[in-house]
Amino acid sequence: MPVEITWWGHATCTVEDSDTRVLTDPLFTRRLAHLRRRRGALPPPDAWRADVALVSHLHADHLHVPSLERLAPGTRLLVPRGAPRAVPGLRRLTHLRLREMAPGDETRAGDLAIRAVPAEHDGRRLPFGPHRSPALGYVVEGEARTYFAGDTGLFESMAKEVGPIEVALLPVGGWGPYLGEGHLDAGRAAQALARLAPRCAIPVHYGTYWPIGMDAVRPHEFHAPGEEFVRLAAHWAPDVAVHRLAHGESVRPAVAP
Repeated sequence: MPVEITWWGHATCTVEDSDTRVLTDPLFTRRLAHLRRRRGALPPPDAWRADVALVSHLHADHLHVPSLERLAPGTRLLVPRGAPRAVPGLRRLTHLRLREMAPGDETRAGDLAIRAVPAEHDGRRLPFGPHRSPALGYVVEGEARTYFAGDTGLFESMAKEVGPIEVALLPVGGWGPYLGEGHLDAGRAAQALARLAPRCAIPVHYGTYWPIGMDAVRPHEFHAPGEEFVRLAAHWAPDVAVHRLAHGESVRPAVAP
């Protein structure tokens, strides 16, 4: 079966490869604190189905305990090292098979190899607690090598740490009018694409959640990142096929040489 990727919104994707379903940063809520979902229907129950779920870092829009509770018993859950100590709610998810990961760690799920790689991002569970956990990306290797970046800035050793890949799931925006350090905007994501040199890329982490009452504040930061990434990727990495998906849309990227 060809590799198939579905974008559910924000950083939540399903990667189907080698008859195994991988779910990234599950977020299945209409509202999260001061954020509300402004675009795209909530992911349907089929989106909750996975063999393994990946959590990139501890921020609540990436590690969302109520969404993780919806995963079926026996689902494997990979989280950054130290996450159960920093997020006590993880400890009640006894129906899941939890494993803590650090950069360089590798595990298998079915016929897939999943490797944790570094990310340049604040991995703390904000705004509480002194504990730190590493922010991670993941490389999922089966029929294709798919890089899920989580949240990250552009860093010098990115291509070396990630290694050869065919598909890149890259964040190109955020959930507010301004991006802080440790994030990729459309321009930096296009530069990352030039370094990583995959066969194809899918922009994520934009155009889904926005602070309540701030619809009129820098609205282009909500609406524009996907199209801007497509434009800039054509300049920085013209040989890479970019698939800008709508919420709930799937693609079977061409990954064969």
